[in-house]
Amino acid sequence: MSAIAEVRLWEIVEEAARTVTDETGRFRKGDLESEVRKRLSGADLEAHVQAAALDKLAHGLVRGFGERRSPNPRRRSGMFHPRGILKLGSGIWVWMELATPTDLLEWGRLSTRNLARVARAEADRQDYVAERLDAFRLHNGLLLGQLEQIVFGYIHDPQSSPDLDADEE
Repeated sequence: MSAIAEVRLWEIVEEAARTVTDETGRFRKGDLESEVRKRLSGADLEAHVQAAALDKLAHGLVRGFGERRSPNPRRRSGMFHPRGILKLGSGIWVWMELATPTDLLEWGRLSTRNLARVARAEADRQDYVAERLDAFRLHNGLLLGQLEQIVFGYIHDPQSSPDLDADEE
């Protein structure tokens, strides 16, 4: 997928999001999906953008397949299912029925690393929320964007991307 096509796809999604946003700044995911679907099915969509959309669709379906087949500790029949999948990292997956002890160990290690990363991210998120809520109490009537600018000194850089992963590249 070309970078230009991917950028165009994200523009289409953002344009669709703006279209379905109400006056309070809220929108429903389902409405956004419908609007994106409508825009992607347009006959005037460039071939390279259509190909990028197909790549995204395939990626999402494969990710969803892996999530559906990932062992679930809350499953009544237990975590094992022969058609279940263990994700071993680096894009390597193994059917549960064919997993070796080494596969199981690697899956467990990866799960622990993921849990630690999620816990750190959640702690950061909760610190951010607590700090902003304290500031909201002192500065009544502001919206988050105003609070960020006035209290926390946010200055918009037009070169920065609102896509969080894009700034980290």
